[in-house]
Amino acid sequence: MSLTALMTAALLGQSAFSLGMETPAADRMHDVAYQELSEGRSEAALRKLESSSAVEAGDPAALINLGSAYASAGRTDKAIAAYRAAIATQDRYSLELADGSWVDSRHAARTALKNLLTSTARASR
Repeated sequence: MSLTALMTAALLGQSAFSLGMETPAADRMHDVAYQELSEGRSEAALRKLESSSAVEAGDPAALINLGSAYASAGRTDKAIAAYRAAIATQDRYSLELADGSWVDSRHAARTALKNLLTSTARASR
């Protein structure tokens, strides 16, 4: 199973590039609710991720997907906190996005946070 982070539509258009970072070891790969998010089932993703040991352990992919699930559910404050936790985690590796491209986990989290903050600012105008 490849570790996949589902990101906002803006991330899907990014081109693939090599960062020379390792992907997580097989014993560290977790279910990060990709299937639920890709099917638009944010509440199911939240149930899975909120009880996930991967989130507790600070797994960037799980935290990014948690942020995406919160954002989809309209829980912006929690989405921001999840993205910031993904940025701050000690773990860092390449993530495969939904479009098949690979990106640094911190870059993915920063981009998702920026996109969320931009869309929130536009909505409040």
